[in-house]
Amino acid sequence: MWTSDVQTLGVDNASIEAQKPAAVPSSDDQILDAYSRVVTTVAERMRSSVVHIEVQHQRNAKRGRRSNGSGFIFTPDGFILTNSHVIYHAAQIEVTLADGTQYQAQLIGDDPETDLAIIRINSASKLVAAPFGDSESLRVGQLVVAIGSPFGFQYTVTAGIISALGRSLRSSTGHLIDNVIQTDAALNPGNSGGPLVNSGGEVIGVNTASILPAQGLCFAIPINTAKFVVTQLLKYGRIRRGYIGIAAQNAPIHRQIVRFYDLPSEKGVLVIGVEKNSPAQRAGLQLGDVIIQLNAQPISTVDDLHKLFNEELINVQSTVTIIRHTEKINLPIIPEESKKSADQD
Repeated sequence: MWTSDVQTLGVDNASIEAQKPAAVPSSDDQILDAYSRVVTTVAERMRSSVVHIEVQHQRNAKRGRRSNGSGFIFTPDGFILTNSHVIYHAAQIEVTLADGTQYQAQLIGDDPETDLAIIRINSASKLVAAPFGDSESLRVGQLVVAIGSPFGFQYTVTAGIISALGRSLRSSTGHLIDNVIQTDAALNPGNSGGPLVNSGGEVIGVNTASILPAQGLCFAIPINTAKFVVTQLLKYGRIRRGYIGIAAQNAPIHRQIVRFYDLPSEKGVLVIGVEKNSPAQRAGLQLGDVIIQLNAQPISTVDDLHKLFNEELINVQSTVTIIRHTEKINLPIIPEESKKSADQD
C-alpha cells in the first residue's frame, strides 16, 4: 500500500533516494586519508622551492661559527626569502636545493624589525617559485603545513593548525615583531625562514620562532607583511620607515561604534604598548586606543600602519585618528626615523 500511495502523489523511488542525506564516513580512516592527502600534496608541491641555508659567520672557516636555517625560492631567477636572524652577520651563505646541488648566495636586503631577509643564487636554472597566499584571509583552526630543515635534517614536513592570530613576538635579536601567526605545527632550530603553507599550497607565513621548552608554541611572520618587505628590500636593500613607538595588534571594533562614526572597516590597530619618550607618548597615545586612520587614510591592520609609515612621513607632523573607549579622537604626531633602520645605513 505504501508503494501505491507514493505513486499516487507522483513521487518515484529515485526521487526519494536523491533526497536522502549524504552518507557519513563509516570510519575515521576516510577523514584521516583526506587529511594525509592534503599534507602530502602540499609537501610534494613545495619540495622544489624550499632550500637549506648554511651560514659561515667568520672568514676563517676553521675558527668561524656556523649555523643553519631554511628559506624558499619566490622568483624563478633565484631570489630566496628567509629570516633576518638566519643570515645575521654572515660572512658566507651557502644554499642547498632539493636535488642536493649547492650554491653560494648573495645577501640582497635585510630587515631585522620584521625578521625577514632576501638572498639570491645566480647560476641555478629551472628554479620553481613558491606562490604567495593572503594572510589576511586566515582563520584560527585552519590546516597549515610547515617545511624546513630542523637541526640540518633537510626538507622536514610538519602539520598543524593556526592556533591564534595577531600575536606580538620579540625576535632573537631583540626586535618586537607585531601581528605574527601562532601555530602548533612543530618548529625546531633550523626551521627558521621556511614557509608556512595553507592547504592550497600557498605560502601564508615565514616560520620564525618556537618557544622552548613549551610544545606547540610556534610563530610565523604573515606573508602580507613579507610582500611589503620584499618590495622595499628589492628596491632599496633596506627599509627606511617612520617610527612612533608602539606595540600593536589587529583588533575588531564594536559594530555600534562602526555604524555611529560610519567607519570604513570593522577592524583597527589596538595599542598594547607605548615606549617612553617616543612620538606616541608625546602625542598622548594610551594603552587600549584603537588606531583607525593616519592622515585620513584608513587603517585596518598592523600591516596597513607599517605601509603608511614610510620615509615621507619622517619628521613631518601627521594626524592619527583613534577610538578611545567610544570617543573618536584626532591626535597630532610627528614620526621619527626608526633607529633600527637608520643603523643599517
